[in-house]
Amino acid sequence: MKSREIKDADMMMTFRLARALCAGTTLSLAALGLARADSHAVWPRHTPPAYAQECGSCHVALPPGMLPARSWQRLMAGLDKHYGSDASLDAATLQQLGAWLQANAGTGKRVREEPPQDRITRSAWFERKHRKIDAAVWRLPSVKSAVNCAACHVGAEQGRFDDDDLRMPAGLDARSRRAWND
Repeated sequence: MKSREIKDADMMMTFRLARALCAGTTLSLAALGLARADSHAVWPRHTPPAYAQECGSCHVALPPGMLPARSWQRLMAGLDKHYGSDASLDAATLQQLGAWLQANAGTGKRVREEPPQDRITRSAWFERKHRKIDAAVWRLPSVKSAVNCAACHVGAEQGRFDDDDLRMPAGLDARSRRAWND
């Protein structure tokens, strides 16, 4: 989306949310058709059910705007060896999800560079946002790895990764708990 279109979409989303709240109705951002991921990535309006079903069965199905088109293209072409697992799909599902990911891939400043190994967790923006996280935290049983976004991000399943909606994962030592609040 162009910058102006994003601003227009933000304004429309804000208007709809305000109208719904004034009417006493509670709506989620997903119900409005857009979900924000760290206020940069936009969750597309029409997400194929197969995306959450197939990709969300092993990890949080992340908004496609979190990676550039070339990264999604390589990921979809290598599903038989998807980070050590066979995540192969039938041809029709592969074509459907591949086209959807390409159409909704990130184009902004944050995803300008393709991350090493096409890993979101190795992207410059991810590393910058998580630079204060001690390496031991990623290995906690309640976290397991950096790709387990839902361990800390309450809204990860809905594509929300904002800093204001975090939970402290179980098992943090005293030093990490103090650092969490800094």
